[in-house]
This record gives sequence, structure tokens and C-alpha cells, in this order.
Amino acid sequence: MLPESLPPPATPHDADLRRQRLLLAERALHWRRTRRLTAILLGLWLLTGFCTVYFARELAHITVFGWPLSFYMAAQGASLVCLAIIGFYAWRMRQLDAAYANALDSTQNQAPEGAP
Repeated sequence: MLPESLPPPATPHDADLRRQRLLLAERALHWRRTRRLTAILLGLWLLTGFCTVYFARELAHITVFGWPLSFYMAAQGASLVCLAIIGFYAWRMRQLDAAYANALDSTQNQAPEGAP
């Protein structure tokens, strides 16, 4: 995930600095992924919650199980989509957090260059 193009450390202090840089890079990558996931899911929530109400007249011509789409989304659809968003968020964040924890463990367990 991270570029390994950093020069090998010359002293133990350099190894600590390199490890700190790797930790900061992992944290930045984790939060970038978390923000992207949150933005996408909030956009989906906005689309199903607000836009279906705002465009209710236009969506009334589309039927779902015999009911106009705007009525269906207001009655049940938005709630079901919200539950699906929450479930997907919990599942995906568990994966992202596990990947972040693994990256932190591998960074913490790296032996300094030249160590026995």
C-alpha cells in the first residue's frame, strides 16, 4: 500500500522517524477511505430521502407493486434504503478498520534496519 522508496535508515532515530511517517501515511489513507465511503453513502441517503420527495410529481408516473414510486419511497422505501446504508456502512467500516489495524501492526513490528 505504501511506497517503499524511502532510503534505509542510518541510525535508530532515523528508523523511528521512518516508522512515524509510515504510521501517519496509514492514518491519512484510512481517513481518506472513511470520508469517501461516508460521502457516497450520504449522497445515496440524500438521493433516496430528499430527492424522491422533491421530485414526487415526476416520480408518481413510475409504479412499484401498484403504488406510485414517490408514495412507496415515503412509506417504506426510504426506511429500507436507510437500513441498508447502515448495514453496508458497518460491514465496510469493519473491513477498513481491520485493514488499518493490520497495517499498523505490520508497521509496529518492523525491525529496524541492521537489527539482529
